[in-house]
Amino acid sequence: MSDATLYDRLGGEPAVGAVVNEFYDRVLADERVAHHFDDVDMADQRSHQTKFLSAVTGGPMTYEGDDMETAHEGLGVTDDEFDAIAAHLDAALREFDVDDADREAVMETVEGYRDDIVEA
Repeated sequence: MSDATLYDRLGGEPAVGAVVNEFYDRVLADERVAHHFDDVDMADQRSHQTKFLSAVTGGPMTYEGDDMETAHEGLGVTDDEFDAIAAHLDAALREFDVDDADREAVMETVEGYRDDIVEA
């Protein structure tokens, strides 16, 4: 079995960045959740999310942002909105033909943050 991290299997920084861009394109086109990003600098957000996804998949980037609960405090993210956003990430991973096991590993990691992100 390979010692490659999930980050490496995803394709490293260029691939993670491409997935993040596709993900946010989908999120911003979804009227159910796009409002959460109305006053967000999306270039910063995309960079921030690339670092976060890199860090949680074993990549070399360090996530230096707030913990998930602090970062999402006061946003009123619902379970339905979390599900919609997670579905967009899943679709973005599928768009780039990420292996099912690796895609599921990313989605399990994201699901682990539900309680920190969902407020309502």
